[in-house]
Amino acid sequence: MTNEKAIIAIPMGDPAGIGPEITAKSLANDEIFNMCKPIVVGDKEVFHKAIQIVEKDLTVNVIQSPEEGKFEFGTVDLINLDNINMDELRYGEVQEQCGKAAFDYVKTSVDLAKNGLVKALATTPINKESLKAANVPYIGHTEMLEEMTNIQDPLTMFEVRDMRIFFLTRHLSLKDAIAQMTKERVHDYLLRCDKALQRLGIENRKMAVAGLNPHSGEGGLFGREEVDEITPGIEAAKKDGVNVVGPVPADSVFHQALNGKYDAVLSLYHDQGHIAAKMTDFHRTISITNSLPFLRTSVDHGTAFDIAGQNIASSVSMEECIKLAAQYAPQFTQETLD
Repeated sequence: MTNEKAIIAIPMGDPAGIGPEITAKSLANDEIFNMCKPIVVGDKEVFHKAIQIVEKDLTVNVIQSPEEGKFEFGTVDLINLDNINMDELRYGEVQEQCGKAAFDYVKTSVDLAKNGLVKALATTPINKESLKAANVPYIGHTEMLEEMTNIQDPLTMFEVRDMRIFFLTRHLSLKDAIAQMTKERVHDYLLRCDKALQRLGIENRKMAVAGLNPHSGEGGLFGREEVDEITPGIEAAKKDGVNVVGPVPADSVFHQALNGKYDAVLSLYHDQGHIAAKMTDFHRTISITNSLPFLRTSVDHGTAFDIAGQNIASSVSMEECIKLAAQYAPQFTQETLD
């Protein structure tokens, strides 16, 4: 493992939200600079205003490319897209210019990563309604990244403290999610999850699959999903060399993972894994998109329009997001998972 500090791009998010504030607060922490070389992609005037709001002693160094970065604590290296009219910016409101700007920050950051100029992205919140107002044809980061990298169904992983959680399904009703719990999908995801952990530098990997029904169905007494689909998918993955057990009852598997029994858990549906992670530590739950050509970490909260511009927002999640990118980026392999 190399000790070289990675260059991390931070698209600053919706200018009307808390993204610029939490980015400024995070970069006022010298620990960030001890771990990586951060670059903000955004608007210089918006970021200057954010620094004033959070009352931090920071200087902005406008650069054209990462090679020009100073990477010194107290100085924020910023690629200025100059795409916000400050006279019209209103904190906490859906605005077309902000949706367009947020998209441009992500697009520029992705281009830097695809060209090998940054090692990872640490993304801040964007707003679905603002994107829609700007006629941006995506509802969030994942959809943007799919299109920009030509990677279908990116693999989402949460990390909080020592627990990692993958998701077999995401934004589906519970009924529709259960219909997706086929042995083929379980098999495929376990292969992808194992590869994702390998890309993050985790050796001697052991995973568990969470059960769907109470007590994982008790051999079919409380539902047939484990018997008919989930267990066969696990067995197929084992035959392909994946070190995985399960299904393990969901009321115990996350606790076991948090205490080191497993390197990761495959959650079967959205809330199953989200509840486990956020009850462990809401602010330190970080999302990692693993199956891209580059590493991407993200805060797991929104633009918080209700408190934007007021120096109320906590930067804990953003700081953890950048630190996690810095931790994994040096050993992260750049090849795609497909």
